[in-house]
Amino acid sequence: MDVPGLDPDRNTLQMDLFPTNVIDNILVHKSFSPELPADFTGGVIDINTRDFPEEQTGSISLSLGYNPAMHFNSNYLTYEGGNTDFLGFDDGTREIPATSNIPFFSEVVGNPEGDKGQRYREILGNFNPTMAAYQQNSFMDYSLGATFGNQLAKEKVTFGYNVSLSYKNETEFYEDAEFGRYGLDSDPDVYDMDIREYQVGDYGVSNVLLSGMAGFAVKTKRSKYRINLMHLQNGESRAGIFDYVGSDQGSEFIALQHNLDYSQRSLTNLLIGGEHKFNDASWSLEWKLSPTMARMEDPDVRFTRYEDRDGKWSIGTEVGFPERIWRELDETDLAGILHLTKAFNLSGRKSKLNFGGGYTYKERDYIIRSFALNIRDIPLTGDPDELFYPENLWPYEGNVGRGTTFEARFVPTNPNQFNSTVSNIAGYVSAELALFNRMKAILGVRMENYTQRYTGTDQLQANVLDNDIVLDEIGFFPSINFIYSMTDKMNLRLSYSKTIARPSFKELSYAEIYDPITGRIFVGGLFRDADDGAGIEYWDGNLESTDIHNFDLRWEYFGNNGQMVSVSGFYKNFINPIEIVQYATQTGSFQPRNVGDGEVFGIELEVRSSLESISNGLRNLSVLGNLTLTESRIKLSNTEYQSRVDHARSGQTIDAYRDMAGQAPYL
Repeated sequence: MDVPGLDPDRNTLQMDLFPTNVIDNILVHKSFSPELPADFTGGVIDINTRDFPEEQTGSISLSLGYNPAMHFNSNYLTYEGGNTDFLGFDDGTREIPATSNIPFFSEVVGNPEGDKGQRYREILGNFNPTMAAYQQNSFMDYSLGATFGNQLAKEKVTFGYNVSLSYKNETEFYEDAEFGRYGLDSDPDVYDMDIREYQVGDYGVSNVLLSGMAGFAVKTKRSKYRINLMHLQNGESRAGIFDYVGSDQGSEFIALQHNLDYSQRSLTNLLIGGEHKFNDASWSLEWKLSPTMARMEDPDVRFTRYEDRDGKWSIGTEVGFPERIWRELDETDLAGILHLTKAFNLSGRKSKLNFGGGYTYKERDYIIRSFALNIRDIPLTGDPDELFYPENLWPYEGNVGRGTTFEARFVPTNPNQFNSTVSNIAGYVSAELALFNRMKAILGVRMENYTQRYTGTDQLQANVLDNDIVLDEIGFFPSINFIYSMTDKMNLRLSYSKTIARPSFKELSYAEIYDPITGRIFVGGLFRDADDGAGIEYWDGNLESTDIHNFDLRWEYFGNNGQMVSVSGFYKNFINPIEIVQYATQTGSFQPRNVGDGEVFGIELEVRSSLESISNGLRNLSVLGNLTLTESRIKLSNTEYQSRVDHARSGQTIDAYRDMAGQAPYL
């Protein structure tokens, strides 16, 4: 069952959430098969939790971790948060000052004592006044955990349970961390890249993870039922101080930057399932139902940048005005699957017919509320806390043209608010056929009817969608596997499958998401770029799914005591791959777009060997190793190719291909 992770931007789940003693086994699917979701690119990790402990178990664990660069460091940066940060959630300290009835500054500037003026000043006073990071001695990492489980066997029924609780508190500190962005000089004879923006400084991270899991199972002669409840709570606080150099505006400036942000995430998942064998033992049935509720909040992300003008501090247009940002995400997922298996004989050889289906519904509500601060003619010392000193709030010393003011960017309409839903109906059929004494074939096909809808508006409010379909596709995903048993311990496998990689909620949106640490802006893939003067359309706003054709050839040998050697070759062909590219007309912004078709091919060597051959005393010790070498390439789109040609250095030849972004050459 697909479980969303705590990171809303990635389709991954942290592996260390599951205590090892409640895991029954972990299966790594490197080749696609029809009972798996078709959104399959590199593989699927299937974590099976234990239903019935073999015996009564109980364990309590404590761990401590120390990094000399990060822990007990008096330079560690933090800021004043809430009283419940150590539990992974905010206690209201970072609550937004207002979400409605918010006046604009232009409506109150002439009348601070009027109704709107008093409301404006009330909101100013409701902001948390903390804007600066400060140094504090950091503590080491530590974690606590407890797990209990047992099974109770009755005459015809067996009961089992597992309960697990864990708490982790980790501290990270990075000194002289660098974030840079560079661009080509306009002179083609200059090969060195110019600095567009560069920041270096320190930042500290405090990460808390609280998790609980409880499972209960009942087993009879022909059936097994299980229910599993999991809750995860994560809170991460970050604080940084950076020296910043920028030159995007044509003239270089030097600035001091403070960043404060906090993320709290929670996930609650319920899994209900059953397995049944019928009186006719050739039939078996498995079903699962799993609702999930996830919530993410970034309450009161704070960013302040002072320009250093010959030793005097100022805040203005060139360095960027301070901001305070609130982000909220709520997601509800409901997934259900049904698998049926029929065993039969084909020419006297054991074979299987598998068929079934599934349904997944996901709904995400997302909103960003940001306040831009304007610092109007007040004395500045370089300490960001001064911006919200009571005496510096508008109107400063009664002067309506001076003091700290704000503009709410999310009223009267908010382009960074959307609702999006996904409905995926799936069905599949496959057969495991023993063709010859040593040859087995697994053939099948999966069908998915995938629909994604979107409600929201673009940044210019030129396009307004109201539950409109933004992705609608019916796909068929065949899978062919041949397994030839060369000997009882040696196999040769050949497989082909077609899979798909679909854009995420975030990628298929109009949202613009600002990262205050790096200064980057993520621009949703629905946004259509305007034509430039030459009539080039950089992006048409039609983000498509990526079709992937997968080919695998694997030789594997299984020895005694779990020893194994395998050598694999693989090839993947990507049609319309999605990559994050620099936004052509907005410096420092990046957008998911379909780029030219791509290819990935490589080889993999995997070894698991016992050390018994060295010494009989080492027979219980084994060594595992994996090496993967990969080559990848993307064909440049017309826009990218022309851009590279236009900005080529003197004597440089532009190839029609480049490496796939993010693909490692070896692992």
